[in-house]
Amino acid sequence: MSQPPPQQGGPGEPEGFGAPFEPQPGRYGAPVPPLHQPQPGPYGQPSQPPYGYPQPPTVPHGHPGPPPSSPPDGPGGGRSRGRVAALVAAVLAGVLVIGTGVWFAAGGDGADDGKPVAKESGASKKPGPQVTPAAGADELNKGRKDGEAKVRWVEKNGVDLPQGGARVYGPWLTGDIVAKAMYRTASGHSAEDGTRKWSLRLPADVCAAPTLPSPDGKVVIALRADTSDGAPCDRLQMIDLATGKAGWTATVERTGMQDGLSHIVMAINGDVVTVGRTTLTDAYRISDGKHLWGTLPGTCQPYGLTSGDIALAAVDCRKRPSDDDVGDEEVRRIDPATGRTVWTYKVKKGWKVDRFYSVDPPVVSLRQGELNEKWAIALLNPDGTYRAQPVPGKENFEVQCGEPGENLDDCIGAAADSDTLYLATKPAAGADGELTNSVVAFDLSTGKSTWKVPAPPAQTLHPMRVENGQVLLYLTPPPTKETPNGGGIMALGPQGGALRPVLRHPASAATAVTGLFEPTIRFVGGRSLISSGYITAETDEEEMDLRTMIAFGD
Repeated sequence: MSQPPPQQGGPGEPEGFGAPFEPQPGRYGAPVPPLHQPQPGPYGQPSQPPYGYPQPPTVPHGHPGPPPSSPPDGPGGGRSRGRVAALVAAVLAGVLVIGTGVWFAAGGDGADDGKPVAKESGASKKPGPQVTPAAGADELNKGRKDGEAKVRWVEKNGVDLPQGGARVYGPWLTGDIVAKAMYRTASGHSAEDGTRKWSLRLPADVCAAPTLPSPDGKVVIALRADTSDGAPCDRLQMIDLATGKAGWTATVERTGMQDGLSHIVMAINGDVVTVGRTTLTDAYRISDGKHLWGTLPGTCQPYGLTSGDIALAAVDCRKRPSDDDVGDEEVRRIDPATGRTVWTYKVKKGWKVDRFYSVDPPVVSLRQGELNEKWAIALLNPDGTYRAQPVPGKENFEVQCGEPGENLDDCIGAAADSDTLYLATKPAAGADGELTNSVVAFDLSTGKSTWKVPAPPAQTLHPMRVENGQVLLYLTPPPTKETPNGGGIMALGPQGGALRPVLRHPASAATAVTGLFEPTIRFVGGRSLISSGYITAETDEEEMDLRTMIAFGD
């Protein structure tokens, strides 16, 4: 059974996708096993990434739901959480209006008082047995072997969260600061030793944020209007990550019934932050909060961009905003400061832009079907013209991304350079019954596979980005308590061959790493950082003591 070509029209293009990819389980089918098997109770990016965020789409975690509606939030999702509330449950929308002053609650001056800054709990959690404190860096390093990197520091939660826990946004790395946002707090930590450098109280829950910060260390996050249930995700707040100081604010005002503030996709390109949703995108200058552009001329509107040096946009085209049928979609390279289109790639009718696995060269994940069950990948030239499509053969592939409605550039499991696409296969049981997988390389000009390298038994490999002619991969630790290694950062050359260790994580920390839920992986400057993407536990005591970040390196 063949699938339609990824682009409409054009001479010399294939008549069909050829052998279709297996539907990507997890996001739209049965739940996918997470990178790390969670303990009882819940990945880099553009050029010059801070502290090692895999290059946007040189990989892999978010996507705005395909307009006009998105797949249900039920089962499925490479990062299924089983939690009740959607990340964005807003009904208002409109043009963002710059606010004056700072509408932060008291204590939002970035001062570090050494105390938890969010203390509300929606309801009491189940009482449990006495909790044994989770091991810190010193204890995890006791069993470290020759050749293994040390655990530099471990951060624990220390914040009392509402029942059901909270999503972690970030981490963002700039200079010597590792920053994140969660619930009603943003915080910055020393990249050297993990000590908290600043903490900023927020007046309401964080509900969206870009994957990367600006080159000068700023970030703009979205907050809910207030603390009530179902409050719209309609506020923007700029934060200087070096100091923790709050900058300008903006408020989303409703412009019409069709402008629903949902499926928010945020991205940062230079001094520009964009806020996309199902009907339009607004752009702001990060340095002063000036509104740069909003609704573009014509019926085609971007609903999400990628962060980094190149801004690729997913664009929805429909005759009327109220059209129920799936509109034609496009991929555009956009000048983020003006909204001007640099080039356009027209997606085959009925197919929707899902994610960007790479921006340079452009590698686009496409979906079709009521539940987005059909999957294909389009390989484009730097000018946006069609190049090829990977020929999967008998392999099943899996790229782990955020939930529907999240950013377009937050996946792990794919990476690309000018010649090659690297994809992770779907984990399957090996000879020992434990899950393992492989990495397959595809020629970008032909789409044909050129080599395949398996992961070690009971471990999985996940391409992050291509750097200095080699693909960097994250290797998960084995799931057993007694493990010969702790995984870490590996590399493969353009011809494949044997895996080369770049940074070995200690086996003594393997259990701690597997306890991080929905981990985000960063690697730069010879050091790695693994951060939990969601914090939740059965009891308040367990929740407060949960490890949230672990840093490795010498």
